[in-house]
Amino acid sequence: MKTSKILSGAFLTLALALGTASFAQKTVMVGGAPMYPTKNIVENAVNSKDHTTLVAAVKAAGLVETLQSAGPFTVFAPTNDAFGKLPMGTVETLLKPENLKMLQTILTYHVVSGKMNSMDIAKAIKKGNGKAMLKTVSGGTLVAWMKGKDLYITDENGKSAKITIADVNQSNGVIHVINEVVTPKS
Repeated sequence: MKTSKILSGAFLTLALALGTASFAQKTVMVGGAPMYPTKNIVENAVNSKDHTTLVAAVKAAGLVETLQSAGPFTVFAPTNDAFGKLPMGTVETLLKPENLKMLQTILTYHVVSGKMNSMDIAKAIKKGNGKAMLKTVSGGTLVAWMKGKDLYITDENGKSAKITIADVNQSNGVIHVINEVVTPKS
């Protein structure tokens, strides 16, 4: 009887540990830096060597405070290489004060209200028979879809971006690293 209670207690402890482990969020490396789930989007992004252009743009657009707020947000974060694929001079032009509104629109087009991890996006794609319409904070729409096990988003101009690193959890949402800059219909 005593052994049975000890074993029951051990199994209960193990079950609780395994159950809570599934809710634990792991630290993910992005751009050579750890992205801590206890920090917010901005606190993490500033440390990524792959996102210096995005961080500079967020600062220039005056969106730091917004992305530090409670959210939650789902951010599709283009890398420096993604920004480098834009026509020469595009980033410099967008960072000019007179283009503030356009910069804000493009950046908030990469943000969806609420927290959607890759499983949530995949479920929405399945429910939508292969496509999920994601309403962005800027008011535009991104179309999420899958090719094999890879997740993609397509903008209103038909340009697609692959999610290269998914589920980078933040205290105020989640980041999905993408390999292209997506833009709203102009």
